Amino acid sequence: MLDGKAVIVTGAGQGLGRAFAIGAAAEGAAVVVNDIDAEAAKKVVAEITGRGSRAIPCVGSVADWDGAADLVATCRKEYGAVDGLVNNAGVLRLTPAWDETEGSIRRVVEVNLLGALFVGTHAVRAMLDQGRGSIVNITSSAQLGLPAMGTYGATKGALASLTYGWSVDLGGHFVRVNAYAPVARTAMAELSPVLPPDIPAPSDNTAVVTYLLSDLSDGITGQVIQRRGNRLIVLAHPRLTEHGADADDWTIDHVVDRFDPVLREHQEPVGYAIRGS
Repeated sequence: MLDGKAVIVTGAGQGLGRAFAIGAAAEGAAVVVNDIDAEAAKKVVAEITGRGSRAIPCVGSVADWDGAADLVATCRKEYGAVDGLVNNAGVLRLTPAWDETEGSIRRVVEVNLLGALFVGTHAVRAMLDQGRGSIVNITSSAQLGLPAMGTYGATKGALASLTYGWSVDLGGHFVRVNAYAPVARTAMAELSPVLPPDIPAPSDNTAVVTYLLSDLSDGITGQVIQRRGNRLIVLAHPRLTEHGADADDWTIDHVVDRFDPVLREHQEPVGYAIRGS
């Protein structure tokens, strides 16, 4: 499925990233394995090359602008192109809103969101030069609302919005942008307070990402795919409802008299457990 393609996978030293890198290589891709842990990245590269496929490590933080540029440049120099990018690198801190600190917020936002923006921006430029490419942003059901995951969920919701926005920007340039919210038993998932009982292995999620990277998904862009158990679901985009009210002048009295009753009757459900049921 990926013969002749060069793919970058960020955060590929373990867990889902490792599975995505191995899965892409198994389908013929030449893979750049990125991670901040040099030994972990080298180990994954050894696994891939030991199976007869091509891979190189690129160690560094995606949250560093120059490091992100170097990651993309390394792929172009080694393999001549950047055909695919899996924005997988991420960190999770289980912290309720009242216990957040500047440091805890910055760490999650810088890696999960800025990292995807940094690597993605450099990759997009390379893909525009080539006239082709596919980006897969790894998001999460936490964007729907999970306890103690406000900051993490916000970054994953931002990746969904980034997917929509970039797909609009790049639609006429043969560069596709989609997102996938996996479910897998990883070290990060073990921290979740709502871990499903029969959670799949990371490798059970590779087919979706490989499909989105491949030409088999040609014409598909701007979509978010959510895995729930053994079911793959197309996530609805944010959209306006039919519930509203009109006024020529929105004074506080008009808001209370006209809009408050509508809002009270049609509040949207909150939280993954409710919305996902």
